[in-house]
Amino acid sequence: GYEPALWSRITEEMFWQAIHIPEEYGGMGLGYVELVAMMEQMGRYLLCAPFYSTVCLATNALLIAGTKQQKERYLPEIVAGKTATLAYTGASGSWDASAIELNCRFDGNNFVLDGCCRFVPDGHSAQLLVVAARAVGSSGESGISLFIIAADTPGITRQCLPTMDQTRKQAEIQFDKAKVAASAVMQSPGDAWPLLSKIIDLATVAIAADQLGGSQKALDMTVDYLQERVQFGRVIASYQAVKHKAADMMVKVEASRSAVYYAACIADEALQNSALGLELSEAASVAKAYCSDAYFHNAGTGIQLHGGVGFTAEYDIQLYFKRAKSTETFLGDGAYHRERLASQLLDGEAA
Repeated sequence: GYEPALWSRITEEMFWQAIHIPEEYGGMGLGYVELVAMMEQMGRYLLCAPFYSTVCLATNALLIAGTKQQKERYLPEIVAGKTATLAYTGASGSWDASAIELNCRFDGNNFVLDGCCRFVPDGHSAQLLVVAARAVGSSGESGISLFIIAADTPGITRQCLPTMDQTRKQAEIQFDKAKVAASAVMQSPGDAWPLLSKIIDLATVAIAADQLGGSQKALDMTVDYLQERVQFGRVIASYQAVKHKAADMMVKVEASRSAVYYAACIADEALQNSALGLELSEAASVAKAYCSDAYFHNAGTGIQLHGGVGFTAEYDIQLYFKRAKSTETFLGDGAYHRERLASQLLDGEAA
């Protein structure tokens, strides 16, 4: 799913994976705004590497929900180049607490995991798994626990899922009575949904930054093509109707940038202040809802302005269309986040 040599260069020469890991664990100790700026550029160039899964999913999970011992053990391993991901959704395709279908039960000195997680970014190749499971018989937001385990634990099988976007693969992970030690349980066992919700919000801000970078690149590639393509004796960029389309794309990009970097600033503070949980959720939903629509609009409009060649492998705009659709649905599309935001605002007014 990725080129190991590229990942080695990222982790050994450029140290990107350690960007917001605290210095006490061997990281660079920078903030979430810096991480978001990096994700924007990765989205711009469709980076095919397990950066998002390792840094924006698993590392955030350790920072938010890891015990002191787990942070001391696993964060230095991630700094050293080990890959990881977060698995919590089941077959339903939803992204809230109801998505957690993996069951856990305590048996002697171990926990036993049974069930399936789907749509796991880089789940086929990750070396560490942060897994959400619920107690048998529980429902909703209750009974949820987080575990961090090795991906080669007996009882775990993994396979790639067929996806439109081949630059960021997803996997299905089956747990067949997989035994994990009690030391693998992360903070707040049985009541971990608030922590997981915050982890998901942080990951949502990061994927919105990826969408922002892709939206900008779709605009840039389209404008370059419009300035080269000649029809009826003049470049098609000179036609007013075409200019309107490009201008609309630019508006989408600039509005996306404002939403993403506002959310990044909130995320930066929320990492240190748990009282900002609701504000983070709202900012993440605003960014994801707008960026999902904007990216899909820009990629689709870019294909239209490229004409018949837009869907051909010769032009890269089709790759951005596939990434736009993939990221639109991941962690909830625009409709999901608008409904989520409305519920949060209405609940706040009621309170």
